[in-house]
Amino acid sequence: MSAANFEPAAAHEAQSDRHFLGMPLALLGGYIAIVFCMTGDGIEQAFLSKYLVNLGFTAGDSALVFTVYGATAALSSWLSGVLADVFTPRRIMLIGIVWWLVFHVLFLTFGLGPANLPLTLLFYGIRGFAYPLFFYGFFVWVVQKSRPHELASAIGWTWSMFTIGYGIIGSYLPSFTIGWIGYMGTLWMSMAWVITGGLLIYFFTGGVSAVPNVAVARGETSKFAEIGKCVTLIFRSRNIALALITRIICNLSLFGFPVIMPLFYTSSRIGFSVPEWARIWGTFFLVQPVTNVVWGLIGDRIGWMRQMRWFGFVGCGTASLLFYWLPLHFPHNTLAATVAALLFAFTVTAFVPMGAIFPMMEPEHKGAAVSVQNLGGGLANFGGPVLAALILPFWGIAGVVVVYGVLYYCAAILTLFIHVDQPKGVPAAALATH
Repeated sequence: MSAANFEPAAAHEAQSDRHFLGMPLALLGGYIAIVFCMTGDGIEQAFLSKYLVNLGFTAGDSALVFTVYGATAALSSWLSGVLADVFTPRRIMLIGIVWWLVFHVLFLTFGLGPANLPLTLLFYGIRGFAYPLFFYGFFVWVVQKSRPHELASAIGWTWSMFTIGYGIIGSYLPSFTIGWIGYMGTLWMSMAWVITGGLLIYFFTGGVSAVPNVAVARGETSKFAEIGKCVTLIFRSRNIALALITRIICNLSLFGFPVIMPLFYTSSRIGFSVPEWARIWGTFFLVQPVTNVVWGLIGDRIGWMRQMRWFGFVGCGTASLLFYWLPLHFPHNTLAATVAALLFAFTVTAFVPMGAIFPMMEPEHKGAAVSVQNLGGGLANFGGPVLAALILPFWGIAGVVVVYGVLYYCAAILTLFIHVDQPKGVPAAALATH
């Protein structure tokens, strides 16, 4: 096929694929695989900071471990989108799974096993390169196979699968297995989930084609030059640069809370046990498979930026504050903690359209644009724990939460200066204002 025919062929394939509420059904096997992969990757997030302290590390050491992990995940996130665009999503996903398995073994064997902080930082940090490859690699595949006016809906399904694995199963499962096989046994068990996800990708996505990168296929740029665009886009496009800042802020509390909230909720002041906290954190994720899809459908109709401004940034800033203050005023009260978790879940999922705005800003370089979006997610993964580590010694957990909240409100103002040409595939989308 000639380079000139790539775009019409890709457009025809996208139209002929079957969809369900925006989900491209050709990628159903990949969606299911993400559940398994992210379950394995997320099992530790509800208890690792507590376990590190139990092993003799300080709270500062625990925050440092998460910070190093976030830094490597941010770098990998930045590159994963454009790598998937240039070298195909399936190949990048499989590389990420193998990478994760190898360094998870080294992390458990030489890091946590002997409670060695330098080796824990080294191998857990290197493992951080892995999950963006298989998750954001799949993210690019979804962008390629989705209809533009339903892109937020398709991305909503992607985040739903992420949430089922990383959030729901990954949070609830250790609340039961810790008492049965212990912390280390639970961490070893996580490998079975990632292996299963890898097998699903290998056997059930082989027949799904990727859309070739148009610029590379036409010979307009080399693969390495296209990879470089994930850097240059930030400086060339004002909208991309501003959107990157908001992308970083939108998940700060999502990645920062696993560092501080297990310590806060299980403190003598609040009174929850580790399994009780794990179930509360699991409740936060429990409703997200539904809210991710619903917010995607709503955003496609009322406007991506409008939804993120009011329900996302303003709503999540308020919910983040309540996630701390409600249990503080109602200690060891499961109802109050659950309400706080549900409010946080309802508002943080309103950011689903964030993944849609970047490729729409740069339709000729979607992979590079998604890489910038991924960089924002990775920097949130990095920035949430960093802020916690920097603020905790001076202002405590309350200070960390307040800073998160203020940043959310600032980002809401910033969205007023970002313009996105949202595809008008449905009449109600004309309601969108930017």
